[in-house]
Amino acid sequence: MFIRLLILFTLVPIGELALLITIGRHIGVWPTIGIVLVTGVAGSILLKWQGFETWRRFKSELSSGSFPGSTIIEGVAILIGGAFLLTPGVVTDFAGLLLLIPTSRAILIKIIKVYLKKRFDLDEFIEIADREDRPPKNETLDPTMRVD
Repeated sequence: MFIRLLILFTLVPIGELALLITIGRHIGVWPTIGIVLVTGVAGSILLKWQGFETWRRFKSELSSGSFPGSTIIEGVAILIGGAFLLTPGVVTDFAGLLLLIPTSRAILIKIIKVYLKKRFDLDEFIEIADREDRPPKNETLDPTMRVD
């Protein structure tokens, strides 16, 4: 975990800085600053719009009595997208914008859900248990029942 965080907080900013310098050499300093400013402004507008929309949907689903699981995941994706936009750089701005645009965010969330389902599948945990300890597959469990 330490290595991943080290890469995230050192190599990514160094790579972003190198990319900004390279872009600045090819198109000039002011156009490069313009790109950073435009992505920042566009990102902040998208962040506000998508954040309010997701918050409205979250409240609506709660008031109707349904669990807003997908909306929570969307909210987290929007939050991460906003954090990417706060990080200076072209690649992180692009990743942030991908998380703020509804169509690309839906595709990324679908990919993440498939990954999480494979990673945390209940059948995988049940297979580890001994055969006599496994509950029958179609048995409905009572959460109020206490087992001593």
